[in-house]
Amino acid sequence: MLTYQATTEKYDASDGVSVDIGELDLRNVLVVSEDGEDGNLIMTVVNNGDDDVELGVQFGEGGGDTQTIEIEAGNTVAFGVDTAESEDVLEPLLLEGIDTQPGGLLSMYFQYGDAQGRQLLVPVLDGSLEQYSPYLPTLTPTPTATETATPTPTPTP
Repeated sequence: MLTYQATTEKYDASDGVSVDIGELDLRNVLVVSEDGEDGNLIMTVVNNGDDDVELGVQFGEGGGDTQTIEIEAGNTVAFGVDTAESEDVLEPLLLEGIDTQPGGLLSMYFQYGDAQGRQLLVPVLDGSLEQYSPYLPTLTPTPTATETATPTPTPTP
């Protein structure tokens, strides 16, 4: 009767990490990258509050660029993955210049409104696991210049 019950302990049951920030619950936060330069941020965000919020996401040393994500009140939003409890499924968020090789941890900071932000060490995974390979960032093709043939005038008799 007095045995310790491990099922009462909160833990991350997947490859990502989780954090609570004010009224927001961030679940299974991870980045998928092929080369460690660019990565897709995948996560589920639950807004337990009564107000819409704009979640700020920063990554890397010195904060890097901040991306802002709108999360509606009482809504669950999955970025990049389709889950049964998510009302919305959005594309993964592209993070350019993460400079973290797969297998490493990317320092990320999440904050909204006047809630105290939280820094996380987010795992960076590659496509070697089948479930993550569809989420690898795809490079936007760079347009290349092609020569246009100049028409030669037709001789007149």
